[in-house]
Amino acid sequence: MAEFKIAGVMRAGAFSPNHIGNDAAIFNLVAEQLRKRGCEVNIYNEEQFIAGASDEHIVINMCRERRSIELLQKLEDNGHTVINSGYGIENCIRERMSRILAGSGLPTPESWVVNTYEAIRDRLTDAGVTSCWIKRADTHSMHKEDVTYVRHPEEAQEILQEYFLRGIKRAVASRHIHGDLVKFYGIAGTQYFHWFFPKTTQIPASFNPDALRGIAERAADVLDVKIYGGDCIVDADGHAVIVDFKDWPSFAPCRAEAAPQIARFIMNTLKKQYAR
Repeated sequence: MAEFKIAGVMRAGAFSPNHIGNDAAIFNLVAEQLRKRGCEVNIYNEEQFIAGASDEHIVINMCRERRSIELLQKLEDNGHTVINSGYGIENCIRERMSRILAGSGLPTPESWVVNTYEAIRDRLTDAGVTSCWIKRADTHSMHKEDVTYVRHPEEAQEILQEYFLRGIKRAVASRHIHGDLVKFYGIAGTQYFHWFFPKTTQIPASFNPDALRGIAERAADVLDVKIYGGDCIVDADGHAVIVDFKDWPSFAPCRAEAAPQIARFIMNTLKKQYAR
């Protein structure tokens, strides 16, 4: 008899822009690791999950579809074990994430949440903003155009209008931070943390990996996300600023080492919960 019976819900392809294969790969590897540890893991897609195909009381998932998130939250409220939490996944939607991180005192770019029919050019000009990022606010990113770099306030206004014409109602405009991009992956409450600079071979001398990890762990805590990843910009003084945070990313650069760590975290969580 299996130690735990688990539903594994894979991410819908629409929410894996440029990462469908990578997202599937990490999820399947984690499922394999859990099976090696004596678990029964049944895999579902988001449509099957929404349609009620699963009856397991333990759900591991990479969901992003709104109906999936609502179902995950309902299951959690009824006592099911859900990793990542549906509430945490919802917190990673851009508008909520921006407000939560800023409100928690974490280092994030100055940002403005706007309706896409609004005028934003004068607000950015008055704030002294030249280059910035326009990001879809109302759901998780579905296309590469959902995150757009703009070079001046006039271009920001044009992109906002494009979002409006695409049917996107809300957006976040974030001041561009000059520095080096560092990507990170982690599992909350464990020793596992992986980071790398994808665009430079010269790591800034003032960069502090422990400080980065501290920021990432705090973000995971306030957002209620256990399996996480994200992006920071490290400025000339070595300070890291969070520009993105993701619930269960692909772990593509470190997939082989991350999968058993994720499975171990899930097993430890389940043993603690079901030993009560």
